[in-house]
Amino acid sequence: MSNRSTLPDVPLVQVPVDLVAEVQDSLLVVVHDLARLERLLGQAMENLLSRFSAASVALSVPQLADNPTLDTVRGELNAAVIELQFQDLASQLIDHTTRTLKACAYRLAADSMGSDDGEAAPFVPLADQRPNPVTQGEMDAGSIELF
Repeated sequence: MSNRSTLPDVPLVQVPVDLVAEVQDSLLVVVHDLARLERLLGQAMENLLSRFSAASVALSVPQLADNPTLDTVRGELNAAVIELQFQDLASQLIDHTTRTLKACAYRLAADSMGSDDGEAAPFVPLADQRPNPVTQGEMDAGSIELF
């Protein structure tokens, strides 16, 4: 096992290769789970949007036009559609976490396994240096593009 360091005078820690492989495999399993979570979240949001749209259409029949209670319900439905923007924020966070975990897994493998003499060093993607790619903390009413 070859340990490399890009900084001079940095202490190195010897780690068994099988432990490194196990940690790397675990990181990649989490990446896979995050991809599944993102797909499930996307499907749930599509279903919710479809159901909210159907409910809104059902409440738009002319016979119900002057009902103040239904106006309140329509307003709540419109607000709920705006709240669905959180799916986009969640997807951005999942993507950021996925890239960070992949970078850790690849870096771990590259640093612990090294390269043989004459072999090019493996490509290691850089982790995103932004600690929080999504800075929005709340959602307010405004224009929203529905697809």
